[in-house]
Amino acid sequence: MKTAVAGLLKQVYGPLVRIENSVTTGGGCINETSILSLSNGESVFLKYNFHPPDGFFQAEAQGLELLADTDGGLRVPKVLAVEEAATPRLLLLEHLQETSPGNKFLPDFARALAHQHRVTQNAHGLDRNNYIGKTPQINTWEQDGLEFFRKHRLGYQQRLARESGKLPANLDCRLDLLLDKLDHLLDLSGEKPALLHGDLWSGNYFSGPNQTPCIFDPAVYFGLRETDLAMTELFGKLGQSFYEAYNEVFPLNPGYEERKEIYNLYHTLNHLNLFGGSYLSSVASTVNHFTR
Repeated sequence: MKTAVAGLLKQVYGPLVRIENSVTTGGGCINETSILSLSNGESVFLKYNFHPPDGFFQAEAQGLELLADTDGGLRVPKVLAVEEAATPRLLLLEHLQETSPGNKFLPDFARALAHQHRVTQNAHGLDRNNYIGKTPQINTWEQDGLEFFRKHRLGYQQRLARESGKLPANLDCRLDLLLDKLDHLLDLSGEKPALLHGDLWSGNYFSGPNQTPCIFDPAVYFGLRETDLAMTELFGKLGQSFYEAYNEVFPLNPGYEERKEIYNLYHTLNHLNLFGGSYLSSVASTVNHFTR
């Protein structure tokens, strides 16, 4: 691993830069991470994984580069290098220092996210598949946003859960009913396929240098912008000033407060597939609510 990391650093900085110090950080349940202090005075963020899915870090790198191109106030770590041939697989990123958020952080974050969501395509999806956690995320282009969400988000996760035996038959049937009702439950009027972070839970953003909103670990595609907002509420809601500022600059269609649970069903189904039965009650609660 040391040789592979040294090779990446040589690609980026040349042969004279070496690692002075390495500090392991909390890498979550998928990857290991470290902050490397370099002899040139800089620091970089290293992610590594001994057994990732094929193209895992390349997909993340491509997503970060797409988000960085929007230039609307969100800071995205610069991709320095990717190594998919070594063991472990490596991703080298710019190291962004987390800071304490001030009063302006949430409104600034909201306005910057709204700017990103104004970057649109004429279809839902992406020109490549990627990952949501370790689960493949299917991004086949669809003109119809409802069809995309039904087939490639909820339907795909449903099939994985069914095939692995994690989805009880009665709940599987009720989920079929919910999928059939989506056109009555979701309001897509006036919406265009927006550039999404795709996995915008509380562990994937923070206040960075100069309290700039920073986002990372994306699962990028073009889709329904309400899915990004809903994800910010799944594991700890942001302050109300965030949602008020977003609605001031890019108002949502009425009824978002009810729809958000449907969007988050994609993620609770994914957690059921990744981590097992502790998420079954969350899935059942949402499905039963919309099919009673």
